[in-house]
Amino acid sequence: MFEIGNTLREARSRRQIEFAQAEQATKIRAKYLRLLEQERFDELPSETYVKGFLRTYAEYLGLDGQVFVDEYSSRFAVDEQSERQARRARSRPKPRAKRLEAAVVLAALTAITALTVVVVGAWKTSGGGVATHRVARSITPARTAVHAYLTIAGVYGPSYVAVRRGGPTGTILFAGTVERGKTEPFTGRRFWVNVSSPENLMIRVGGRPVHVAGYRPSAITVTPTGWRAD
Repeated sequence: MFEIGNTLREARSRRQIEFAQAEQATKIRAKYLRLLEQERFDELPSETYVKGFLRTYAEYLGLDGQVFVDEYSSRFAVDEQSERQARRARSRPKPRAKRLEAAVVLAALTAITALTVVVVGAWKTSGGGVATHRVARSITPARTAVHAYLTIAGVYGPSYVAVRRGGPTGTILFAGTVERGKTEPFTGRRFWVNVSSPENLMIRVGGRPVHVAGYRPSAITVTPTGWRAD
C-alpha cells in the first residue's frame, strides 16, 4: 500500500510542474488535480471520474496509471459502490414506470433497426460497399505513418501526449498515452505538441528525428519547414 496523494505530489514537484501547466496538458481542472493529491476523492463527481483522472494524471507525471487505479479501488471504491447501490435502491422506478421505460426502449430499438436496414440497402446499391468517407485512424498506424509528416512513437516507455492542430489553442487531434511499441501518425504541416516524458519517445517531423532535451514535460511547434521548442 502507498499514499496516492503524496506520490502524485512528489512526482509533480520533482518535475517542477505547476497545476496550471498540468491542467493544460491533461485537460483536467486544477481543482480536481489538487483533490487527487489531497485524496479528497469524495468531492469528485463520481468513482468513474476519479479512476479516469488518476490514470491520466499519473501517466502524465511519468507514473504507472493502472497502479494508482488499483490502489484506489482496493482502498476507497468499495464504500462508493455500496452508496451507489443504496441510491439506486431508493430511486428504483415503480412497476408502471418500468413498463413505460420498456415501451420507449422497444420503440427506439425498432426505429434503429429500420434505419439500419435503409442504410445497408443504400450502401449496397451505391457502389458495392466502397466507403466514401475516411474515418480518422481507421488505417493501420504502420501504413499511415509512411505518409505522415509528424509521427510519435513510444520507444523506451509510455508518455502522455497532447497534439493540437495549428497551435496551443487549436483543435485537439490526440490526447492520451502513447504506450511503448505504439506509433501515432499525423498528416498535415502545422501542430502543437506537448509531451510529459520526451525521453521515452521517438518524434519525427518530415522523416527527421526531433531531439527534445531534458526529462521534464516539453512542448514543440511543428511547421512546414520543421519544428521549434516552445
